Amino acid sequence: MAILKVPVDQNDHIRGPAHAPITLVEYGDYECPHCAAARPIVDHVQLSFGGRMRFVFRHFPLTEIHPHAEIAA
Repeated sequence: MAILKVPVDQNDHIRGPAHAPITLVEYGDYECPHCAAARPIVDHVQLSFGGRMRFVFRHFPLTEIHPHAEIAA
């Protein structure tokens, strides 16, 4: 199993309980169509796991192909 090496902290965008046993971290770009397509799937997974999972979003703007992503982040 993968281990999160950069701890989640107050600077992250977090949905879900702080002490949930499962943490899903997404590195996303607001202009990325694949990130947008993943959104409803992540919402469904989080709903399915309920309080057992927290979702963390971290900005990862792909500025080489999405010129406005960094500003949006």
